[in-house]
Amino acid sequence: MKILLAVDGSAFTKRMLAYLAAHDEWLGDKHQYTVLNSVAPVPARAASVIDRETLKGYYAETSEAVFKPIRAFFKKQGIEAEYVGKVGHASDVIAKTADAGGYDLLVMGSHGHGTLGNLVMGSVATKVLSACRTPVLLIR
Repeated sequence: MKILLAVDGSAFTKRMLAYLAAHDEWLGDKHQYTVLNSVAPVPARAASVIDRETLKGYYAETSEAVFKPIRAFFKKQGIEAEYVGKVGHASDVIAKTADAGGYDLLVMGSHGHGTLGNLVMGSVATKVLSACRTPVLLIR
């Protein structure tokens, strides 16, 4: 199975990894994993005065800070994964990557704010569910 893991380095990412580790059917060498991190874009006015290489370095370093503990987790499990950092709004990046990549499953952690919280703050998970054709496993 081709699985996309959307990660942000939060406690909800750690909870998602713990869930995967506790369920043999989701974690193992029979699956192909891609770990995706979305970095919010630097505002256009600020980006216009920063040299491109510096900006690219910032985006890469930000994703790598999220990937570092996940790399250690997968190494401990003896599992290979591909790591992809993209720039953009998280819900858009996750949904587009899942659909374009032909993934069988998208797994992501959710804050679990509930209906009122989603109404007030919005929810990446809710937006992904509405925009993505790939099956989604939300871990709370």
